[in-house]
Amino acid sequence: MKTASKIKDRKAASSQVASWHTQGLSVVFTNGCFDILHLGHVDYLERARQLGDKLVVALNTDASVQRLKGPERPIVNEASRARVMAALGFVDLVVFFDEETPKELIEALQPDILVKGGDYTVETIVGADFVLKHGGKVIPLPLIDGYSTTTFVNKIKLNDKNL
Repeated sequence: MKTASKIKDRKAASSQVASWHTQGLSVVFTNGCFDILHLGHVDYLERARQLGDKLVVALNTDASVQRLKGPERPIVNEASRARVMAALGFVDLVVFFDEETPKELIEALQPDILVKGGDYTVETIVGADFVLKHGGKVIPLPLIDGYSTTTFVNKIKLNDKNL
């Protein structure tokens, strides 16, 4: 499968997830900026995929990342982030969201399992109430210590000042 074919707009993503549900497949959903993909991301996403049959990754648009992280982010633009994400064998679908949270997208796609990093609790995961109400599961996954995009960006900035 070509990586670009895994990247869908909201309507096509909704149709794809509905098709998977019709086939009896369980759909795992997670979201994030995933700016500068690193081992922490890969480990997290791989473990998320192991929880179900298909993994949907919702990516913040560039504008959304800027609102969350500031004007210097994202480092990598949304088209590039989506292609890299889609290239991961355990990612089945990539879809963008521009809203402050992925709540509307979660409600549209109706995943069976909602996953976020262990820095969240079930109570603080956006969309958890909807997924639980519809019989799904919400799972915070532990993160690998020392791996975050912000840490890498700060390390790069520190090294740049020493040149």
